Amino acid sequence: MTKLIFIEPSGNRREIEATPGESVMQAATVAGVEGIDAECGGSCMCATCHCLVIEAPGGLPAMESAETDTLEFTAEEMRDNSRLTCQIAVSDQIAGTVFQVMGG
Repeated sequence: MTKLIFIEPSGNRREIEATPGESVMQAATVAGVEGIDAECGGSCMCATCHCLVIEAPGGLPAMESAETDTLEFTAEEMRDNSRLTCQIAVSDQIAGTVFQVMGG
């Protein structure tokens, strides 16, 4: 299991255990993280799983063009550290990453 940390829109800090291979969005929705709506089910179309990466001790995989396009055209406020959690696979590399949830 991989530990991930979410700061919910309410300010509540949640540490969850995620299964390698699933998406960060899937792990967050299963754990009931507030503000991860995942309306498109992980299709990279709606940006309702938009988070800001506050800290990524092991780094994150590079953003692909579909994620960039979705963030540019659908996210309420895209920032340099914006990511769609549906596009990040859980792995040991991302353990300890802190996500600020944008939804809610």
